[in-house]
Amino acid sequence: MINAPLIRAVELADHAQWDRLYQGYGAFYKVTQTDQMRDRVWSWLFDPLHMTQGLVAVDAQGALIGLAHYRPFARPLSATTGGFLDDLFVDQAARRSGAGAALIGQLRSIARDEGWSVLRWITADDNATARALYDRVACGTKWVTYDIKI
Repeated sequence: MINAPLIRAVELADHAQWDRLYQGYGAFYKVTQTDQMRDRVWSWLFDPLHMTQGLVAVDAQGALIGLAHYRPFARPLSATTGGFLDDLFVDQAARRSGAGAALIGQLRSIARDEGWSVLRWITADDNATARALYDRVACGTKWVTYDIKI
């Protein structure tokens, strides 16, 4: 792809642009976020004792256009470790730029390097744009997700 975005680990200098993107992610899913919530997630990304890690997609001008947050998770039934993609977001203006696919591609490489048995994520049933990408790069599962609100 011409002008494919650069995918790299999130850096401290990315804070303002990351914050803007993460606010956009919250708004997309209609989740009320506070500055303190985003600051907590930001701190996790640089805490070597926290499992959450981050990637960003950068356009040719150096602007952040996408983000991904991921972490390892235990899979006791298969006695393996998998990778879980918690958040994937591409700025509305950069959709269909290849950023989402590039972020997932980098995560696939990380999963392979880490020896993870699977890379897994969930999305909203009505997230048609993202699901079109996901259907190209992954296989849907038969599993149904449940939550207990605490």
